[in-house]
Amino acid sequence: MNPEPTSLAGWTQRLHEEEMPIFSNTSCQIQSVLADNRKGAMDLASVIMRDPNLTAKLLKMSNSSYYNPSNQKMVTVSRSIVILGSTVISEITLACSFFEAVLSHKNKHKANEEIANAIHAAVQAKSLAILSHDNSPEEVFIAALLHNLGDIAFWCFSGKQGESISALIQAGKTKKEAEREVLGFHLSSLSIELCRSFQLSGLIKESINNISNDRTKLVTLSHEISLASKQGWESESMNQCLTELTKISSLPIKTLRETLQKNTTIAVKIAQQFGAHDASNFIQRNVHRKEKSTLESSKKPVPTINEKQLQFQILQDISNLLCDKIELNLLFKTVVEGIHRSLGMDRSCFMLATPSKDKLNENFSFGWNKEDIDQKISFTLSPNPPNLFYYASQSNQALWATPAEHKRYYTPHIINTLGNIECFLLPLYTENKFIGVIYSDRAISHNALTQDDFNTAKHFAQQATLGLNLYRINK
Repeated sequence: MNPEPTSLAGWTQRLHEEEMPIFSNTSCQIQSVLADNRKGAMDLASVIMRDPNLTAKLLKMSNSSYYNPSNQKMVTVSRSIVILGSTVISEITLACSFFEAVLSHKNKHKANEEIANAIHAAVQAKSLAILSHDNSPEEVFIAALLHNLGDIAFWCFSGKQGESISALIQAGKTKKEAEREVLGFHLSSLSIELCRSFQLSGLIKESINNISNDRTKLVTLSHEISLASKQGWESESMNQCLTELTKISSLPIKTLRETLQKNTTIAVKIAQQFGAHDASNFIQRNVHRKEKSTLESSKKPVPTINEKQLQFQILQDISNLLCDKIELNLLFKTVVEGIHRSLGMDRSCFMLATPSKDKLNENFSFGWNKEDIDQKISFTLSPNPPNLFYYASQSNQALWATPAEHKRYYTPHIINTLGNIECFLLPLYTENKFIGVIYSDRAISHNALTQDDFNTAKHFAQQATLGLNLYRINK
């Protein structure tokens, strides 16, 4: 194991590059999408679906009663974005990605306590935001969750330095004194540096940098409530929090106290849904005994959905899309996502033909590990020399391409861009006009493609063709 860093810059670099690269990459990509008016829902979905674990966790949270009180079933990222909106989905994605990073290691007592405080504060913050009629309670939630980012990250990945800080606190030093003595800096400074390194912005950045405004005050108060709950619901520190709460709400203190206690119960469930079961136990200590037994029973594992179930559910979604006024973009997204996720493909892409039919340009993709999110795949459609995409566009049939059987179509550009691998190419036509191609492969896992996979992929593509034809008829 590498020795622990000895400076603020060292800890920032290690957490960014070694310990939390998934979160680092995801947060930067999400901020890039949200900051660019030219990018939309599909760019966000592409970021999410690079990581199957992240996709699964996002959908699990999207279907929870906390985020989805109307209980609209969502089995695709595309539908989740349509129903909940890009902003909400981006906030959930950041949260899921963060927990995927910090919970992938064996957490220690102090780390789980910090995670518990963050989740408890985040749930309280969202509730306070709703009470104060904030326009984006989810943004307040994620700002509170990541407010002490440096503390959580440090305690999740520290060793001897963490033990030394704990020993000094046990000996009577304050938290800040112990951090300064061992590290030479406060963990709040690490939060600021990680915020910059992860390119976090908006309310998250304002809160971490202690910029005072009405919304950051909600974040600060939510953390005070989380800490005060440990002293007891009738404690002086909790009474001070309730007094502050009366300034943003016309509700009586008794009602506010009951609301905060209810939020604590919700926070336990949210922690469990994020997979932070050990952290949930810290929050659970502040829940009434009767509620506790109910929460313990809620720890049953969520049943997993197998591939056939997922195929059926996504095909149902597609059928519903075909019954309403057809939105081609959403239809194509759902079809390609159905192929990608239900067949366990590594990379999938939808490419549109140019009006002159001499080129294919990427419209959206899933699973591609691109250094630049703006990088798009493109292929010419020319007989000189013919490549896989030209061959598929001329055949009007789905193609299961293999290097052995279709060697002449694996041109240098195909091999350099996609690799010398087997893949599915599913051309889309309407009124005998070539529209584009759905491409999918397993270039990363190198798992073999099967006839069942090919048949399923063709069935999904047929739904896209059906939608195209219905769209033309009703246009």
